[in-house]
Order: sequence, then C-alpha cells, then structure tokens
Amino acid sequence: MRTILSDVKGRRFLTKRRVRQMRNVVLGKEINQGLVFKLILYAVLIITSYIYMNPMLKMLVKMVMNVKDLVDPTVTWVPSSIYLGHVAEAWKLLNYENSLMISLFIAVSVAVLHCISCGLAGYALARLDVPFKRTIFFLLMLAFIIPPQVIILPTIMFYTKLGLNGHLVTLILPSIFGFGVKGALFVVIFRQFFMTHSKSLEEAARIDGATALKFYFRVMFPLARPAILVVFLFSFVWTWNDTYYPRMFLSPTGDMPLAMKMTFIDTALGQFIQNGGFPEYVAEPIKMGASFLTILPPVLIYLFAQRYFIESVERTGLVE
Repeated sequence: MRTILSDVKGRRFLTKRRVRQMRNVVLGKEINQGLVFKLILYAVLIITSYIYMNPMLKMLVKMVMNVKDLVDPTVTWVPSSIYLGHVAEAWKLLNYENSLMISLFIAVSVAVLHCISCGLAGYALARLDVPFKRTIFFLLMLAFIIPPQVIILPTIMFYTKLGLNGHLVTLILPSIFGFGVKGALFVVIFRQFFMTHSKSLEEAARIDGATALKFYFRVMFPLARPAILVVFLFSFVWTWNDTYYPRMFLSPTGDMPLAMKMTFIDTALGQFIQNGGFPEYVAEPIKMGASFLTILPPVLIYLFAQRYFIESVERTGLVE
C-alpha cells in the first residue's frame, strides 16, 4: 500500500515538474523570456517591417517589369524577366548625370559647411562665456521652430537684391552661417556633445597659451568625430531630399537637383504620352525607376556608413 502511494506521489511530482517546465518554456520565468512573448514580438516586427518595406518592394518590382507583365493581372510580385528599359527612360527624363552632379555638389557643400559653422556655434554655446548666451540659445530654438514658409518671402527679396536669385549658391549660402535645412538642430547636437567633455582639457590648454579657436580646431574638433558624422549624414540626406527651397530659389528651366527634377517628371511623362512616345500604362514603372535613381546615392551612403552612424548617434546622446 505504501509503495503504491509513494508511486502516485512520485508521478504527481513528475507531472507538476513537467507542467512547470512547459509553462516556463511557453510563458517564461519573466514575461519577456517566454515563447509566446517572442512569437508576438517577431510577429509585430515582421508586420511593421512589411508595412515599411512594401512601397520599396513594389517600386523595385514594378520598375523591372516588361510590357507583357504590366498588362498581365496575374503578375504581382514576380516578373517573368528583368527589364531595365524603364530605368533607362527615367535616366533620360531626369538628365541623370547632370542632376546627380548638382545634387552631390549642393548636398556635400551644405553638409561640410554645416559641420564647420554649426560646430563653432555649438562650441561657443557650450564652453565659452559668450554675452547673452541664454538669449542666443532661445533665438536659436525659435529659428528651429519657425516654419520656413514664414521667412521665405524676405529671403527671396534679399537674394534678388544681391542678384543671386535663381543661382545654386542660394541653397548653400545659409549653411555658411549655420542656417539652412535644420541648421539650428545641428548647433544643438554639437552643443550637447561639447558639454559632455571635462573642462580640465580646456584649462590645461589655456595654461599652455592656446587660444579658444586654436584649442577648438586642434583638440575639440577632432574629438567631435561622432557629432560630425551625425551632422554630416543628417544634413546630406535632408538637403538631398529637400524640394521646398530649390522650388523657391531656382528656375524650373535651369539646372535642378534630382529631388526637384522628380517633382516635374509627371509633366515630362504627360508630354511624352501625348506625343505618342509610349502608352500610358508605362508611366508608372518609369516613375518607379526615377524614384529608385533618386534615392540610390543616399541609400548607398547609409549602407556603407550605417554602423558608424548608429555608434555616433549613441555617443552624441541622441538616443538617451
């Protein structure tokens, strides 16, 4: 009798142990360790990724479809062959070589000038005893908040008075003074980065006779590589994608960057279709090809620099 009872107790103990082990596997000891939590997490990540990637995937598939696939309703995701004729048409419509060079010239120039001017402004606000520093910082944040539409008219009048309206310099000139697309934000990024450094370095340099500018360019600027990389990439991408300032300052018949060219591609395609250049259903894949060519340079830069970019964002404290 005792043997039977001990066997029953042993089986109950084993059953409870297996149930506990199974529960730990399914639900986990902590809520974020169980199989159910991981499945939900992966499901959310996959669904979110699909929502974000869906337009990009559609663009890539559509631009390589040939005419036969375009008129076939059963072809949605997998084309029967890779056709690059639409990309070639988009290349011609965008005048790609010329527009690419203009976009690179503007975006690189603005990004470099932002790193220099915003770095100096951020250093002055973070480390120097500048008069009315709080007022200047308040005005800086005000410049960040005010929409560009508010100041565009006096800016156009100013450029017209200088004889620069319609020239590419109008897009680069504000970055010399730390303005332009999100210039105030870049000053804040540099200011926050320089405030994290110890003052002992600066005091030691002053004892050795170094001026503030000499100390900045020889010590602080090389140390600010994470902030420089973040500001350079942000400035490059935002300037590359900007269409508002080019539409305001540049003539639609003159040299235009790629982003601005994209805004006129509908008109160019409409004229081609009216003149019998190609059928109407070919317009969409050509637009997809033009979009692909426009975003290709920033995507390539991000693929090469993404590891350094993420590390730099963490070191500048933007994600804290």
